[in-house]
Amino acid sequence: MRVALFVTCVNDALFPGTGRATVTLLRRLGCDVTFPTAQTCCGQMHLNTGYPEEGGRLARHFTDVFADCDAVVVPSGSCAAMIREQYVRLARVPASTASTASTAFAERVAETVPRVHELSEFLVDVLGVTDVGAYFPHRVTYHPTCHSLRGLRLGDRPVRLLEQVRGLDLVPLPAADECCGFGGTFAVKNPAVSAAMCADKARNVTATGAEVLCAADNSCLMHIGGALGRQRTGVRTMHLAEILASTEAVR
Repeated sequence: MRVALFVTCVNDALFPGTGRATVTLLRRLGCDVTFPTAQTCCGQMHLNTGYPEEGGRLARHFTDVFADCDAVVVPSGSCAAMIREQYVRLARVPASTASTASTAFAERVAETVPRVHELSEFLVDVLGVTDVGAYFPHRVTYHPTCHSLRGLRLGDRPVRLLEQVRGLDLVPLPAADECCGFGGTFAVKNPAVSAAMCADKARNVTATGAEVLCAADNSCLMHIGGALGRQRTGVRTMHLAEILASTEAVR
């Protein structure tokens, strides 16, 4: 299967290891992975802060860049949810109020969006695997990010993948379904509320005794990881792709 990686802005700029891990994992499972170099932002930040024109232009560009791929894999629940939910809405906006509302754009959205998959759902639903051949001998807890949980409704797919990783001790996270408080610009506009929510999440992570906090969004891991680091908990953060790509030597 010819698979295109949409790496996302946060991963490209701050966590390139996640993109490399995603490619390693997909190739291990037999995928022909491509990386369209013309890709840019999905437009989520623009749309969420009241700039539909700018977000719409980026959405149009995305559908042009990824038009010919069998599947597009996104190692971010947040960006995958943006593409799957908001692009469809943008395509319905009357032409008088948004330049993206054209028949051609609507057709391209209808063709491209169904082929866009968050990483864990691509592995489980499209490739039909939960054991990806990973080995990671550490105590891990998993945080289901809001877009993954409530937008994409990933359910237990990430957990099922982690449960099959050899050597991994998966421990439940108390109040796992509570938001970490990041929310993109929410953390900037409401810093006190965001910090309080993150403090609750960090406390629950620490209570698990886990060595590693895992999630499918590096933006949330960055937020929680900052709190864990300031508190000197010793807990490190890792994207799901990095754990699934790990093949530390089996003894």
